[in-house]
Amino acid sequence: MKVLKEWDVKVKLVRTKRGAILHMIELEPGHFYLEQNPLKDSKYGVAYRKIKEHFPEFYMFWEIKNNRYSGKLLAGAFLEKQEIDDFITLLAQSEDFKKFEEILEEIEELEEE
Repeated sequence: MKVLKEWDVKVKLVRTKRGAILHMIELEPGHFYLEQNPLKDSKYGVAYRKIKEHFPEFYMFWEIKNNRYSGKLLAGAFLEKQEIDDFITLLAQSEDFKKFEEILEEIEELEEE
């Protein structure tokens, strides 16, 4: 692998005005991703709570640029091997992917420029 671009990213734990403790991924001043507040009684707050009941290591982050939501969402989960198929089946609403062979790519050495 060859490094094409590099960012200094900061991961912070923040407390909102309402007292929610959330993760923040800061890319640069004024540009960050803020975790969905699971305590918020909103469309995405309720959905986030329900997803986290089944997948506690699932995270949703909203992109914020210049103090405005961009409308983009970063979502992902830290899963154990045995949880991956259940998670993918839930998202894909299909088990067709299980018909294919499991192939793990060889990890290449990292080349710094």
